[in-house]
Amino acid sequence: MAVDDRITSASPVPRRLHQVEIELDVPFHDVDILGVVWHGHYYKYLELGRTELMRQRGLDVPEIAACGFRQVVVESRCRHTYPLRYGERARVSAWLSALTPRIMIHYRVRNVTAGRCSARAQTTLVTTAPDGTLLMETPDVLLAKLRP
Repeated sequence: MAVDDRITSASPVPRRLHQVEIELDVPFHDVDILGVVWHGHYYKYLELGRTELMRQRGLDVPEIAACGFRQVVVESRCRHTYPLRYGERARVSAWLSALTPRIMIHYRVRNVTAGRCSARAQTTLVTTAPDGTLLMETPDVLLAKLRP
């Protein structure tokens, strides 16, 4: 594969590859006494988006394991911009922005009820061998399913 065919984390503008969207109603058990979603629960919503994104590429956890690999989140960040409250509708958008050397996924969490962006986030995944050995590049077998 030519280097130019790969999407790298050095790309200046995050590309939107294979974007997916999921929607959910904010449950009561995710909010604090003020009825606002506790900040840590946003990561749960991001995980739901990431899982759907990878499933649609044929790379849910069992498929990755069947290829002889595992993936772990090594970095995550989230900027909160507008609250989500109990009973409101949220939309999580997730898309691949880099595939090598690590997989980067960007997210937007939108408060559909209020029509506002509630959070922008990013996670970085690395691939390991089953014994936990860190691989320096995303393996070609995974790249084949992730490439446009």
